Amino acid sequence: MSSTSKFGHLPLSSTGPLECALKGTVLLKHQYFNKGSAFTPDERRDFELSGLLPPRVQTLDQQVQRAYEQYSARPDDLAKNTFLTSLKEQNNVLYFRLLHDHLPEMFNVVYTPTEGDAIQNYSRLFRQPEGIFLNIHDVDRVHHDLSLWGLADDVDYIVVTDGEEILGIGDQGCGGILISIAKLALTTICAGIHPNRVLPVVLDCGTDNEKLLNDPLYLGLREKRVRGKQYDDFVDTFIKAVRELYPKAYLHFEDFGLGNARRLLNKYRPQIPCFNDDVQGTGCVTLAAIFAGLHVTKQKLEDVRLVIFGAGTAGVGIADQVRDAIATERGISKEEAAKQIWLIDKPGILASDTDNTTDAQRPYLKSEDEWKGKGRDLMTVVQQVKPNILIGTSTVPRSFTKEIVQEMASHVDRPIILPLSNPTRLHEAVPADLLEWTNGKALVATGSPFKPVKGPWGENGKELEIEIAECNNSVVFPGIGLGSILSRAKLLTDKMLVAAVNGVVEMSPALRDDTVPLLPGVDVVRDVSVSVARKVIQAAVEEGVAIEEGIPEVEADLDEWIREQMWNPVYRPLKFVNKEGASREAKGEMRVVGSVEGRKPE
Repeated sequence: MSSTSKFGHLPLSSTGPLECALKGTVLLKHQYFNKGSAFTPDERRDFELSGLLPPRVQTLDQQVQRAYEQYSARPDDLAKNTFLTSLKEQNNVLYFRLLHDHLPEMFNVVYTPTEGDAIQNYSRLFRQPEGIFLNIHDVDRVHHDLSLWGLADDVDYIVVTDGEEILGIGDQGCGGILISIAKLALTTICAGIHPNRVLPVVLDCGTDNEKLLNDPLYLGLREKRVRGKQYDDFVDTFIKAVRELYPKAYLHFEDFGLGNARRLLNKYRPQIPCFNDDVQGTGCVTLAAIFAGLHVTKQKLEDVRLVIFGAGTAGVGIADQVRDAIATERGISKEEAAKQIWLIDKPGILASDTDNTTDAQRPYLKSEDEWKGKGRDLMTVVQQVKPNILIGTSTVPRSFTKEIVQEMASHVDRPIILPLSNPTRLHEAVPADLLEWTNGKALVATGSPFKPVKGPWGENGKELEIEIAECNNSVVFPGIGLGSILSRAKLLTDKMLVAAVNGVVEMSPALRDDTVPLLPGVDVVRDVSVSVARKVIQAAVEEGVAIEEGIPEVEADLDEWIREQMWNPVYRPLKFVNKEGASREAKGEMRVVGSVEGRKPE
């Protein structure tokens, strides 16, 4: 089989035969090449597999059916997560095809909240390592240990965490490697990032989790977290090693602590193509929901009056994305745009007299005089500000009360309310209550999935079902990464992020019907990723940071160019080649920790 695409010659082309220099049991144990019972008769002969497999040749669809039955038989979500991990270790194509065919059902098993359970139990469920584990006390080995993963052209996407603030479950130490692995799995299933061209990393700096410190089975450093200059030097050594060893790689920071996430992002953004999902991903997908909501309400960014309840990494990240978009659209400074945003945290509204505010929060501090003698709680802020958008990133459950929501709705015809805290038990409000309290007028998106809500909100009180959007970062961060990788962008700029938001908004169901979600769902996420990647690439070219040659200018050609380079979970024909002169991919050496002999100096 050969590619019918005019872009089939590209190195990342996902069509046509795969060269393979492996045979027999070695081939069957290789997760990238293994097809199990789906090897064709010719492949069984050419690769010496005939006596190693049952005689019946099956299709990928039949394998998926069997795997789904096995998955469904597992007693709980954690057991299902463990089954999927085992399947991934055996057969990449089958694993990702199973996810592809059942993504809405399985998403919360391979990611939040079940992945959080797996991370908490990492040392007890451990069977075999995946990724790179870097030790803060072995900083001199960082370059060498990273080099074990491959050569300069082998890695496109790296996810790194220090495990300090995982999925709302806090400090999980070296168990954080699973969040790096999970994020990379999402980039593959959602955006076609090649699964043998990614690298999960954990920076083990110790842990402040007493349960882990007292657990004799814990696999990480059993000591308190190292901070300060030693931590910064460790991270800097890692960044420099990445740039030297994998100069084309895009770096994704994940689940760093509040004191480090934004600080590290701001430090390295001007130097390398990097991204922090907790800061920028959450901000982008929330901004997309806001854009869609404003379309429904027939308003513009200049009309935004935004209150954010919870001014941590996610809350301030959202504020930054909204502020930057307002500044761009209105042609005003970021300082002026920030006046349309109010942040509330534990002390109440953040003002110039609030103690211990962070550098990230300070652009949004309000005048002390403006709030002198007034209450600073959420209800008072809603009464005074009269917001048209209310966002929750507080992890304070049920904090959006009936009284507060109805106060907001008394000033706004269609309030946009986004309770985003995870997991579900920490939501500031549930959609059913928000819709009941506003007579179906609230435009709602949540941080976790919720079922559609029925109520008497149609014409003449007719029962109407309203679908709830999930503000899921997976509709944006994989596409941003894809666009950055394919354009080989030198940096990830603000304009590229705004372009990504527009790519999501283009796919919003609410643009056509205000009873359907503000955001597209995971069922169409690969199409969304193409839209996002297209916008990101176009912005990269416009900004002069794209270094890849031959990027198509015509939009239809660009979409085909993108899709041709997206990995798909299908079995490609295997073509046997001798090891002499074979590529590292054909020899099964991609994503295999081993000798660095033969590494070419950069």
